[in-house]
Amino acid sequence: MPAHHDDEKRWVDLELVVDGTPEQVWQAVATGPGNSAWFTDTTIDESVGGRVEFDFGASGSSSGDVTHWEPPHRLGYVERDWCEGAPPVVTEVTVTARAGDRCVIRMVHSLFTDSADWDDQIEGFESGWPGHFAVLQTYLRHFAGRPAVSVHLSATGDLPQPEAWKLMLAAFGLHGADVGDLRTLRPAEDDFVGLVERIHQDENQRYLVVRLAEPTPGTVMFGSCAPGGQTSTAVNAFFYGADAERNAALARPAWRTLLEGALR
Repeated sequence: MPAHHDDEKRWVDLELVVDGTPEQVWQAVATGPGNSAWFTDTTIDESVGGRVEFDFGASGSSSGDVTHWEPPHRLGYVERDWCEGAPPVVTEVTVTARAGDRCVIRMVHSLFTDSADWDDQIEGFESGWPGHFAVLQTYLRHFAGRPAVSVHLSATGDLPQPEAWKLMLAAFGLHGADVGDLRTLRPAEDDFVGLVERIHQDENQRYLVVRLAEPTPGTVMFGSCAPGGQTSTAVNAFFYGADAERNAALARPAWRTLLEGALR
């Protein structure tokens, strides 16, 4: 059951502290190029009534309409077709300044229904954001305002999640990695050297975030979850800088082969 519910709606409420001014944080969370640099390919028409489009590649897409546009503090939008048969999901994102060029991001997803039929889906919002939020924190700390070329790869299999997770990390040269480790992501000839910034593991999901070092600036999140009992693994990479297109082109086929091969 969602953390919050009453007779009219059910909702989840998420907060995150990040580096950056309100203007920098707004660019990251309320614009298309900003979201595309840490989440997924996104288009946002920056006005009330404008369209919001999230492109998840092979996993589909979701679209909606902007309901609130108050830069640099408040964005609201509604997605009416996010899940077949479900009521619209209403999202509100607020940015509040803190001392020392830091901000609090608050994100609330609401369903205006008293039915529990969609609880699993709305709880999925709550469990799905933390890995991406870890990428957002890295983006704002090191790459704020820079556009990205992204690579999104996924694979599914019947292996238990802990085993699939270990095999994926081993395939990419991250076996036994700990926060603060410097690792060269395979294949080594591409020379993607990364600093392990975040590792999270629980019974629902696992993710590891690597910040790539110069001359290949970028952030890569490795993730794993098992919705419905089938294990899913994913690599979400964001390359910044003049060579971003080249680096994405190098990584995409090589990393797809490694990811799919790890689950065989």
